[in-house]
Amino acid sequence: MGYDFSAAVADVTDNSIEALASKVEVDVHSEGDDSWVRITDNGVGMKPAQIREALRYGTARKYDAKKSLGKFGLGLKTASMSQCQHLTVASRSNPGRPEIAAHAWDLSHVMATDRWEILEVGRDEHPELWHEPLREHTGTVILWRRLDRILGFKNPYGEMAKKRLAGMCKELEEHLSMVFHRYIAGEAGRRKVRITVNGKAVRPWDPFVRQEEGTQRMEPVTLHYDHEGTLGEILIEPFVVPHQAEFSSPEAHAAAAGPLRWNRQQGFYIYRADRMIQGGGWSNLRTLDEHTKLARVALSFDPRLDDAFRINVAKMRVQLPRQLREQIEKAIAPVIKAAQAAYRRVESDARIHPVSQEGVKAARTAARNNVDAKPSARVIPTASFAKNLVQKSGKEPGDERLWTMRELRRELERVATSDERPIVRTVLERLLNDRSDEQNKINDVVVDLNRAKRRRRSLRYGTG
Repeated sequence: MGYDFSAAVADVTDNSIEALASKVEVDVHSEGDDSWVRITDNGVGMKPAQIREALRYGTARKYDAKKSLGKFGLGLKTASMSQCQHLTVASRSNPGRPEIAAHAWDLSHVMATDRWEILEVGRDEHPELWHEPLREHTGTVILWRRLDRILGFKNPYGEMAKKRLAGMCKELEEHLSMVFHRYIAGEAGRRKVRITVNGKAVRPWDPFVRQEEGTQRMEPVTLHYDHEGTLGEILIEPFVVPHQAEFSSPEAHAAAAGPLRWNRQQGFYIYRADRMIQGGGWSNLRTLDEHTKLARVALSFDPRLDDAFRINVAKMRVQLPRQLREQIEKAIAPVIKAAQAAYRRVESDARIHPVSQEGVKAARTAARNNVDAKPSARVIPTASFAKNLVQKSGKEPGDERLWTMRELRRELERVATSDERPIVRTVLERLLNDRSDEQNKINDVVVDLNRAKRRRRSLRYGTG
């Protein structure tokens, strides 16, 4: 079914969000053969008959066509049994009564009896694992035991098994922070969802680093699509994230790299009902390119278009509808061009004005504190050729404070009216592009001069 550990936990988390949970807790306990994984939520819970139906393969269930996170009625079973041999589902649905119902799939029982039977779990069977978390509130516990697929070691008590499980927990945290970032941040139009892994709160990872001043948010595009009589909308929101030299701090740049790192995180971020299905890649519209690694595009569709996007059971893979590929390619053309221009502008300027890390740090600190850097630290930061266009007055010669493009843009947008701001952005972008062309010509001249100088030197000393 295409599940790994992180995808399996995310699929179960879908059910918790669907059950109106505001808190989802993932706990992983490492103890050799007795290791377990538990996913607990505080949602509305299920009655005994609902638990049995949820555990049945091919369950009958109605989905909200506009916002449901579920799709096939298989996620709970396929995700869980892809990771373990024993699955317990316990739930409490009545807030006024403490009754908790629990049922289980046990593959060893299936093998021994040759019968697909859902087992009722007694109160004395590991009550501390599934009963205790629901003592104070309604909700559901998903418990995985006999983790043959997760541990994967002949000696599950060994140090390698423990390290592997710890590494998987770190990958899980990164995955959940990306897949559910809209829910964790409260941007999904529902209640805010708190997710923890082993007690540690998962922080939302925004692929578009919208908190950075240097992020460019481009004009969104809405496409209307009729797939075999089903009408739906696809929203395309393009972003150009800042170059490394333009981030507020090295830590912010490292965090924005994402689980796959910078080059592989460019491309589409595809959302279904605000849940991320795909994070990065161009879906065969174009190849990954160093010059477009600053381009990231949010593409959102509602669940009514699932068949058009060919979403898979694990909700980890989609395909762009063939009939829309040309329109989507046209919609992302401006962000590709802008990302290439931003990348080449900064890289070209870095070659002309190489600076030390100390100088960049001093200049950034001074800019953030709105004070002038000391003369000894007056180093023009990377991308200065395009940025340092206007000089502040009132300084002694040799001690002038230079504007960066970010400062210039911020000041112009601050004083501009709402009608003037688009014009300001257009003019500044044209100015930067013109400067990039001019700089490329200068670079060519510098290369020719250096080549001629080396030639003269070789002829002079008889080495040519």
